[in-house]
Amino acid sequence: MRSGPEPMETTRTQTVKVEIYNQTYNLRADGNAEYIQQLAAYVDRHMREIASKTLTVDSLKVAILAALLIADELHQMKQRYEQLDAQLAQRSAEAGELLDQVLKSYRSGDRRAGDMPDAASELRHP
Repeated sequence: MRSGPEPMETTRTQTVKVEIYNQTYNLRADGNAEYIQQLAAYVDRHMREIASKTLTVDSLKVAILAALLIADELHQMKQRYEQLDAQLAQRSAEAGELLDQVLKSYRSGDRRAGDMPDAASELRHP
């Protein structure tokens, strides 16, 4: 199990003992043991939350429902990230176009340096 981005240098593989839904697991991990503990606690919380809201006592079913819930969270975050990334790209393009217009006007002599618009105010949306 990897704990975060791929390291630049070889890291020591270690065994991390975690408890998820009253089961103990010894996991081999590269890197941060605390991060692995946090992930296990996150899964455990979701499993316990699901178990408290359903009538099932089958730990496999609880684990599958928790996996679906976590997958849903991941996909919602990915969609939000993609939306924000698209907004950022659009705003960057708008800023670039505005800067090009201002520089073109300035170079052509249409404006003096003191007459240049406040680019930040022109980028704001109503």
